[in-house]
Amino acid sequence: MISSGNALPPPAYGVVCDIDVQGHPPIKQNAQRVPLRHLKKVYELLKGLLKGGLVSFSTSPWASPIVIVLKKNGVDIRLCIDYKMVNAATTIMEYAMPLVDDLLTDLEKYLWYCSLDAASGFWAIMMIRRARQISAFVCALGRLEWLRMPFGLKNAPMIYQRMIDNALWGFVHPKGGWKHYAALMQSAEERDRVQREESGTNANTSTGVTKFDADLRASQAEELVNSPMADMFTNGEADASKLTPVFERRSFVDDICFGGESFEDCLGTLDRPPAQFEECRISISFTKSIFVQSKVDFLSREVTRAGIRADPKKLKAITELSFPRSKKGMQSFLEALDYYSRYIQDFAVYCAALYQVKDEDFAAEGDLSAVRRSFATLQRKLPSSGISAEIYQYT
Repeated sequence: MISSGNALPPPAYGVVCDIDVQGHPPIKQNAQRVPLRHLKKVYELLKGLLKGGLVSFSTSPWASPIVIVLKKNGVDIRLCIDYKMVNAATTIMEYAMPLVDDLLTDLEKYLWYCSLDAASGFWAIMMIRRARQISAFVCALGRLEWLRMPFGLKNAPMIYQRMIDNALWGFVHPKGGWKHYAALMQSAEERDRVQREESGTNANTSTGVTKFDADLRASQAEELVNSPMADMFTNGEADASKLTPVFERRSFVDDICFGGESFEDCLGTLDRPPAQFEECRISISFTKSIFVQSKVDFLSREVTRAGIRADPKKLKAITELSFPRSKKGMQSFLEALDYYSRYIQDFAVYCAALYQVKDEDFAAEGDLSAVRRSFATLQRKLPSSGISAEIYQYT
C-alpha cells in the first residue's frame, strides 16, 4: 500500500511494455510551439518526471510532439503526447478488454463494497529499449523518452489489463516463480544503487568518471527488463502457487471493485488481493481506495444495495451542454451520451436524427427543429436520481 497518492511505486514484476511497429521507419515530428506563459510549467513537469525516473533524455530517431491541455481551473496544465502517428504504425495487441455491462452485473446484490486504486496506473510497467526509443517525445526544452509506460499508447490499456487480470486470477508467473524473479530484480536494483552512489562519489575525483557518464550505462535492472524472462506472458510458466484466485473481483484497467453480502465476507475478500499484488509488486494507493463501505463509485457509476445509478456530476455536465454548432460537436455529445445509453429507453429512436445531421444543416438557413427536439429529449431523459436494480436490468 502507498499512503501518498503522488508516490511513485516500484515497477511491477513479470510484465513489460513493447511497441511493435513491424519495421516501420522512424517517425520524426517537430516540436509544437508552447506559449511562453506555459513554458515554466512544462519545465517543472519535465523536471519532476526526470527526478522520478519516469523519463530520460533521448537520442532516438523517433519524436512525437507534446500537447498542452489546460485543467479545469484554467491555470494548471496537463502534459499530453500526440502519439497518433506512432499508434497508426503500431500492431494492435489482441487482448479482450472487459465489457462495462458485465462488470456491473449483479453488483447491487452486495451490502458492502471495496474499491482499490492501483498506484500510478501505467507508470508501474517498465519499457523495453525498443519501446523507449519509439516513445520519445519532443518539445521546446528537448527530446526525452519514457522509462515507464506512458498514457496515450494504443496498447497500454490491454497491457495493463492483462497484468491486473493475471494478478487477480493467477494464470502465469515468471520462470522460476515470483520469489526467484523478485530476488533477481532486487539484487539488480541494489547493484544499480551502489553504482550510482559510487559514480556520484567519483564525480569530483581524477578518474574522469562523471555521474552523467554512469547514467548512460546500461543498468543491471534494465538488462533484466530486456531479458527473455522479463515478460511472463511469453516466457513464463503456469502459476502453481497456493494463492487463491480472487473470483469475485471486477476490474477495468486500474479500477478494481468487489463486495460482500456481509461485513465479514467483504473483509475476507479484501484479504486476498493484497497477497496477490505483493507477489506481483503491484502497489495500491491507500488514499484513493475505499474499504468496506455501503456505497462505492465504479466506472462512473454509483453502486449501492439499492441499485446502480450514473454519476450525478457527469450527468449534470451533459444535461447543461448547449446545443452544438457543428457536426463534430454533435458527435462529441453523442459519444458522451452513449456511455449512459442503457439508462435511456428508446435511445436509438431519439438519436437517429442526431446521427443523420450534416455540417451544412448548421448553416443559418438549415432546419434543425427536429434535431433540437431530440437533443432536448435526450437531455431530459438522462436520470437525475437513483436507478433501481430492476430499471438498470430493464434495458
